[in-house]
Amino acid sequence: MAGYRYQALDGAGKTLEGVVEADNARLARASLRDQGLWVADLTELAAGEIPGKQSRRAGVSTAELALITRQFATLLEAGLTIERALTVLIEQAENMRARDVLAGVRSEVLAGAPLSVALTRHPRVFPELYRTIVRAGEESGKASGVMQRLADYIEARQALAAKVGLAFVYPAVVLGVSALVIFGMLYWVVPQMVTVFQSAKQQLPLLTRALLAISAGVREYGLVGLVLLALAGVGAGWALKRESVRVAVDAALLKIPLFGRLNRAGNTARLASTLSILVGSGVPLLRALEAAAGVVSNRVLRTAVSDAARDVREGASLSTSLDRKKLFPPVLIHLIASGEASGRLDTMLDRAAKQQAGELEQRVSTFTSLLGPLMVLLMGGAVLLIVLAILLPVFEMNQLVK
Repeated sequence: MAGYRYQALDGAGKTLEGVVEADNARLARASLRDQGLWVADLTELAAGEIPGKQSRRAGVSTAELALITRQFATLLEAGLTIERALTVLIEQAENMRARDVLAGVRSEVLAGAPLSVALTRHPRVFPELYRTIVRAGEESGKASGVMQRLADYIEARQALAAKVGLAFVYPAVVLGVSALVIFGMLYWVVPQMVTVFQSAKQQLPLLTRALLAISAGVREYGLVGLVLLALAGVGAGWALKRESVRVAVDAALLKIPLFGRLNRAGNTARLASTLSILVGSGVPLLRALEAAAGVVSNRVLRTAVSDAARDVREGASLSTSLDRKKLFPPVLIHLIASGEASGRLDTMLDRAAKQQAGELEQRVSTFTSLLGPLMVLLMGGAVLLIVLAILLPVFEMNQLVK
């Protein structure tokens, strides 16, 4: 059977798009007619082909990938073949691009390719780590169990990223609102309020004069400042594309007291959880290290993992190799050493991943819980200074009247 992408009209005249499986185009049209659809366009999906332009991850989000993986594992555990499971997934997929991807994978599998090879046709949707784990499941004959662990891994990573991201939403909103309020007061409110006192022909207080100077600078050079800020952002983005600059930035980030620990903990959690599922799925340690290096975002730590893989290839233990540069937390090194000694490396790696993820969540929660009130105090202080600068001339005028 092959996959066909169609555009059709239903009985109400509504345009529908989707993917249908059939042995040939004639049977595909007949199947659609049986569903009460009038076919306007029908295009066969070539093996591994995704029609249309691909967006980021080919239009398949991490949440959708986790759901597809979980459903796939459940279907395999229920005894369905890979071909039949893919057919069910195509029927259940709500995202059109996900249907296209799954149809392409199914076409490859029907042509005789293993599932891991079929997934390589869609690298934007199924990263190298995903394909490595699937290949390990095929080699071990435990595809359903490996897919269940893979679904757990994707969901855990997504949940951790969502928690960290949501924790910074409130401080970001407070910062944005504070900046807009202060800018609005300096640009519109302050000049209108203070010009009233300038007609009194008396020297204004120092704080008021300073506020007027800042307000005049904002009104005169505010647009230029925004343009310069935008250019600086573009320049920084261009510079970060250079590997040497990115390495220097990542090295400096690790040395910042708070953010360095957050960055280290996040990368350590990803590394440990990835190694845990790879080793637990039967992937050789050396191949697991090479694949896991890709999930480490910090260039300095990634280089340390690559160097550790080289040392392991030469016969060194994993704990000793990771400990040489003193970049990873001691708890990770000790748990890995314990796992190597007891033969439960995947279990100890999973424990290290959970410990680092818990530490990251706790530190982020503590940091953001303190950051929010601190930003409110700073905003309040700034507004208080503006109000005092406006009221001080009033107090002086009252003193002169008395």
